Amino acid sequence: MTADPLTDFSRLCVHTITTKGWELEEAVERYDEAGVSGITVWRQWLEGREPSKAGDRIRAAGLKVVSLCRGGFYPALVEKDREEAIQDNKRAIEDAAALGAPLVVLVCGAVPGQSLVESRKQITDGIAATLPLAESLGVKLAIEPLHPMYADDRSAINSLASANDVCDELNHPLVGIAYDVYHLWWDPDLEAQTKRTAQADRLFAYHACDWMTPTTDLLNDRGLMGEGCIDLRGIRAMVEKNGFDGMIEVEVFSNRWWDKPTSEFLQAIKQSYLDHT
Repeated sequence: MTADPLTDFSRLCVHTITTKGWELEEAVERYDEAGVSGITVWRQWLEGREPSKAGDRIRAAGLKVVSLCRGGFYPALVEKDREEAIQDNKRAIEDAAALGAPLVVLVCGAVPGQSLVESRKQITDGIAATLPLAESLGVKLAIEPLHPMYADDRSAINSLASANDVCDELNHPLVGIAYDVYHLWWDPDLEAQTKRTAQADRLFAYHACDWMTPTTDLLNDRGLMGEGCIDLRGIRAMVEKNGFDGMIEVEVFSNRWWDKPTSEFLQAIKQSYLDHT
């Protein structure tokens, strides 16, 4: 029986950071009640919890664990800090495996005052140092390129091309890309780089939200789908043309929406998912 596209939430995933007013247990219960199909768990939602038991609870509710967010932040000015970042990423990989998450999303990091070239080298080296553990546990590592406005201190990987370059250098089937429209929609090379990503079988995840105009906060003023200027239907069609058939992950950082009741926000997410993605 074919699903009704007007009520089909079989590919809808919500990040716990999106509904940050809820603890993990409530988020799982509310997502299930709302018909959401998947959940991406942010690491702070695992604090004080055993990841394996959290994963069991999620699956018992009928939800798919889509990913664990986030690892990364590899670059640092001193070696000790770089080694601590590697160890933290190893813990993230272990938590993902225990949770039953197939991948860890990597926000790769940057250091003010350090060249982007050096930060990218440290990112590549840091991912390489965690690959043996990821391989032993069967956990994928998804590099998330961030918008260039974050190049100073959040990520030196600022385009789909730069993420693909790191993947090419590492050349490992467990290293791929988390494709977030908020960070990539502006890129004139997006179609060519999307094809490059897909041809290498590294399009691991797809995140959706919208870009508000004007933007009042560079981090916490993302729009719900349809509120902004991103061609969401066009980009989804492009990734699906290139073979992507995974979950559509709603990741919205919004002080405006966080000020509203979280249950109201979740209903708005469902409607905007149907109407605009």
